[in-house]
Amino acid sequence: MQSWTPDIDSSSGPKYLAIADALARDIEAGMLGPGDRLPPQRALAETLGVDLTTVTRAYGEAQRLGLIEGDGRRGSFVREQPVRSAAPDMARPPLVERIDPGMNAPPELPGGELVDAFRQTTAALLGGPDGGALFQYQPTGGLPSLREAGAALLRRRGIATQEDMVLLAAGGQQALHAFFGAELAAGDRVAVAPFAYPGLLALARRYGVLLQPVAVDAQGMVPDALDAACRAGTIRAVYIVPTNDNPTTATMGLDRRRAIAEVAERHGLMVIEDDAYGLLPERPLAPIASFAPDRTWHIASVSKILSPGLRVAWLHVPDIAKAWRLAADMHETAIMAPPLNAAAVADWAGGDTFARLVAAVRREAQARQAMVRKCLPKGSYHMQDEGYHLWVPLPADADAGSIAQTVRPHGLSAIPGEAFAVDRSAVSSALRVSIGGMLSHDRLERGLRLLGAMIAPDATRKISLI
Repeated sequence: MQSWTPDIDSSSGPKYLAIADALARDIEAGMLGPGDRLPPQRALAETLGVDLTTVTRAYGEAQRLGLIEGDGRRGSFVREQPVRSAAPDMARPPLVERIDPGMNAPPELPGGELVDAFRQTTAALLGGPDGGALFQYQPTGGLPSLREAGAALLRRRGIATQEDMVLLAAGGQQALHAFFGAELAAGDRVAVAPFAYPGLLALARRYGVLLQPVAVDAQGMVPDALDAACRAGTIRAVYIVPTNDNPTTATMGLDRRRAIAEVAERHGLMVIEDDAYGLLPERPLAPIASFAPDRTWHIASVSKILSPGLRVAWLHVPDIAKAWRLAADMHETAIMAPPLNAAAVADWAGGDTFARLVAAVRREAQARQAMVRKCLPKGSYHMQDEGYHLWVPLPADADAGSIAQTVRPHGLSAIPGEAFAVDRSAVSSALRVSIGGMLSHDRLERGLRLLGAMIAPDATRKISLI
């Protein structure tokens, strides 16, 4: 029924929700039946006189509600409604539940764009003559073709690298794990910002590595402070998230990145560049590895720019011998990255699909940022352009844990800053708030409004949990 035209004139809310609501009404009324094909998004946008993104978001909302499903280039169809069993205890449970684990994940794309791209690419890969090989064990470090795909991606970012200096990892955390296991020993000291990624804190505890907090400013780690820390004691390495730092959202400018590389060269530091968000900006900045490729372990994962479920990352290692030592460690911990996922991501990276999907994540993040600006007091948070998490400093007497527990049932993922603190005795009160993941716009706005009320200057600090 490609001629379907929703009635949205009487709606006063957002147009994308009005379209989704009209779709639900017409399905309920029997005007649309299971299997009916919906109008192409561009055609419906022209019919209604709205932006294409409005219709894309509407179809995405309808898909989240289980009303429709996408079938790649064939378009979107009204979903077959499941037959309810007369015996509830015999009903088949869902294979996947929509659970928010509190992690910082990219926003779900409207219209199932990522799912459609994965479905089409994997179908093509499996339909090829070597499709069955993607269900077998893979070579240590990854197939040469997949390593080369990562090397090509990193070279486009200005990193002097080649296929045998790049390893395929099952996510950025595995790459970090391999670095700690191969390059650090108990008692080694690593310079970090005062707030750091919890996965790094866990690895430091496991390996007995000492973390040395170094002063930061609005751009992140201060080069002079890093230099002073190196002069005061032996520092083996420095860990940095240069773009959209997790959790503080700080982003280093080019001069800062170059200065950090110079300090590393001067003191012989190993640089661990966890560039999880590096490709998210429309104009990505050159990574630190482009200034110091001979001493930088650069991690480029897709968990924060496409999906954490893909479990694919590329690790640039400064020389070939060290690369293969790390490859052996990675093989011992996780054997390999998921072969089918890795092949799909490499295929995307070799064409325009990768950039298209990242751009879609960026647009969705920007749409959610607009809601943040509308709901939270100006100046009450830090947010990086095109990112999807916030750093919210709180007054000293605020109970970050209580605030986090209060907003969480409303769908907003908030984690107290102390979870990221290297030295908890010196931590200030703050929250990291994620606006990505599977959260719908409606729930996100309600959660943000509640958070805004709780962090307003005149808000009561003793909060009853609800």
